Amino acid sequence: MGYRGYKDLKVYQKAFEMAMDIFWLTKQFPKEERYSLTDQIRRSARSVGSNIVESWAKRVYIKSFVAKLVDSQSEADETVYWLDIALACKYMEKEKYDKSIEKINEVQRMLTSMIKNPEKFCHKPKL
Repeated sequence: MGYRGYKDLKVYQKAFEMAMDIFWLTKQFPKEERYSLTDQIRRSARSVGSNIVESWAKRVYIKSFVAKLVDSQSEADETVYWLDIALACKYMEKEKYDKSIEKINEVQRMLTSMIKNPEKFCHKPKL
């Protein structure tokens, strides 16, 4: 496909956008949540993209590439959990929750496609 780097990947771009949305959304959370829910949801949201970056560096080895993408998916799942908590605590509106979940689901679908078709992204090292 001619990807020069991970920043060319749509999934990376979407994951980055999602993490930034979560950052701005959590700015509205109560101060008493700063060192618990806010930190947790920001960490998991950021980890989605960071695992994509790590997978890109490991794409010489299909199993390693896929393993990091699976890690990225699990971080996305964790982010959904924290969003569920935030919604239940009434720290966010349902509309914002739905938009966040929609973005995470889009990233999840892209990751699933990459996991099912790793050969499109992986390559053997040139010696």
